[in-house]
Amino acid sequence: MPPRRPPIEFAAAITRREALRGGFALAALAAVRPRRLFAAAGGPTADKLIVGKDARLLVHNPSTTGFEIETPLELLREDRITPTAKLFVRNNQQPKWSATIEPAPAGPWNIDITGMLEYPRTISPAELRQMPQVEHEMVLQCSGNGRAMFSKSSPVKGAPWEHGAMGNVRFKGVTLKSIFEKLDVRPDAAAKFVTAEGAESPGKPGAADFEHSLPLNEVLARSIVALELNGEPLAAVHGGPVRLVTPGYYGTMQVKWLSRLRLEAQETVNHHQAKRYRTPREPMTPGAEFDYGLDNSDPHWRMRIKSVIFAPANEAAVRGGAVTASGVAWNDGTSRIDAVELSLDEGRTWRRAELERSGPYAWQRWQAPLKLPRGKHTLVCRAVDTLGNTQPLDGAIDWNPAGYVWHGADRVTFEVDA
Repeated sequence: MPPRRPPIEFAAAITRREALRGGFALAALAAVRPRRLFAAAGGPTADKLIVGKDARLLVHNPSTTGFEIETPLELLREDRITPTAKLFVRNNQQPKWSATIEPAPAGPWNIDITGMLEYPRTISPAELRQMPQVEHEMVLQCSGNGRAMFSKSSPVKGAPWEHGAMGNVRFKGVTLKSIFEKLDVRPDAAAKFVTAEGAESPGKPGAADFEHSLPLNEVLARSIVALELNGEPLAAVHGGPVRLVTPGYYGTMQVKWLSRLRLEAQETVNHHQAKRYRTPREPMTPGAEFDYGLDNSDPHWRMRIKSVIFAPANEAAVRGGAVTASGVAWNDGTSRIDAVELSLDEGRTWRRAELERSGPYAWQRWQAPLKLPRGKHTLVCRAVDTLGNTQPLDGAIDWNPAGYVWHGADRVTFEVDA
């Protein structure tokens, strides 16, 4: 294996972007008194940690070696396209210069393509910018999103993400297939995986560097090397100048600060691929321990079907009996979301919401008018796709020690007053 390129450091100054382009607003959430926004319990706010971020984001981990910052639902539901300033951040490790939503500072950068091919290739961002570009509207979601719900059954490890380790964004770049064609990359017949490396280095001495393996056939069918996020040069904190983006995959696989792609016959045995970011293949008893390995667990590739209620907010007080429920649903883009179903009796009966269609990898927005009597109500929501995939009423059936890949039916409890 070629030696890993040392982390790239830039001395250039970083300044705040003058303005961000706004997204499309969601439908008005009338008659709802929203909960108070999350706030960091002491410590720095998101805007103090990352230049340009919204101060109202929830900071789980302020470490400059790897931020964990969540978007409260109160902010997430405001925009069809999640503005970069509001987008969650989950970095396992990060370059020192990346604490900004500005583009990465100017400097030398190359992406090496190595491994099981005739000879190594290299391509630069400047060359990529001269190639035809494609854009995907897509859900970007950490595989730990929803971890707090698992902890209601038994405590799990990691940041207590609720719903906001996700966003609906637009990535633009060059398809990996086009790059392979331009460089005449001909993978060996035995090559089954692409392992992506970033240019950052581990935040702790002796820790494993971050990399992930993805199936070669799916990478060539879906992936782009992204240069832009939401119509702007890719923000440094979100992986700029270049990031491997595979629509429909969990965020951990969207490797930031992309510096090398290795064609390989097997998944990497790197700690982050073989021991982390995996889920057990068999159901577990909540609270049990598990020794992760390539042979007994699955990597976090394709996202499971999921839906989230944006309104009414949990614990909200709703004036009057006419309530418009709304939210979003998505999956890995392989099949279409067929329906979003709502229940007010814990799943005994269901009614369908109205869907607003979008691209295959994007949020599918939904809404439904409800006429409710005065008192307390619990609304349950689940999505169903054309392959019959849906969300379990009890998401805890997929409990795992790291709290990954929550996709249980969403629910909120609210009160209708006079």
